[in-house]
Amino acid sequence: MKYLKKSLGQNFLSDKNIIKKIVGLVDINNKNIIEIGPGNGALTDEILKNNPKSITLVEKDNLLAQDLKKKYSSMEFLKVYNDDILKFDIEKLKIKDSIIFGNLPYNISSQILIKILNFKKWPPDFNDLIFMFQKELGDKIIGKYPSSNYGRLSIITSYRLEVIKKFLVSQNCFFPKPKVKSMVIQLKPRLNKEFIIKKIKNLEKITNIFFSNKRKMINKNIKKVLDENQINMVSQLNLKMRPAEIKPDVYYKITELIEKN
Repeated sequence: MKYLKKSLGQNFLSDKNIIKKIVGLVDINNKNIIEIGPGNGALTDEILKNNPKSITLVEKDNLLAQDLKKKYSSMEFLKVYNDDILKFDIEKLKIKDSIIFGNLPYNISSQILIKILNFKKWPPDFNDLIFMFQKELGDKIIGKYPSSNYGRLSIITSYRLEVIKKFLVSQNCFFPKPKVKSMVIQLKPRLNKEFIIKKIKNLEKITNIFFSNKRKMINKNIKKVLDENQINMVSQLNLKMRPAEIKPDVYYKITELIEKN
């Protein structure tokens, strides 16, 4: 690949069977598609075979973006944005009933996920999110309580997204070959009606305070965020617990209490 840039964490998916499997997770016919980091268009080409209504590509690499614009210049329903996804406002596109795909650069994949979780409008305009992550990160995103992978990322993700499907992808399916396995995860937006958190950044802040000392009991850290009366309002909470022993719902309740004050 003549344009390969290590600084952008580029690993191009080259296995056609895996590409078909990813695209086959959802019905694309007459749907609006957003693809983050399309690279050389391998996934885009497969999406096009399934008759989408529109495609929006967001590619940071200047040379790749120019190539994509040339490659798909005859398609009026396909737009290419040469932009950094971490600075690009997907919400402003207002593409209803869309599906977002992304073979994400390993070095910024968690930041991209958090950016989407912070969307102001929820439920959002997209119906499905299909992302490829480094396996180790994927395990943390879908980590259930209680398990070794349960933590900040799974608590924040599960507040707004539900895991639908997942599968592993070998290193051999990429060029250049990465050192680790990957995981494709299909996620759907969900509305948590039990707990109303206005800003996900507050949940990020709370989990950060607790998990900064994840081996220690929470008795000191909880007093940084709640007073005695508030602590008594949180059921299923024992001050001798460690952060990973606390259920997601408890973190949501704590965040709710913080926001009320």
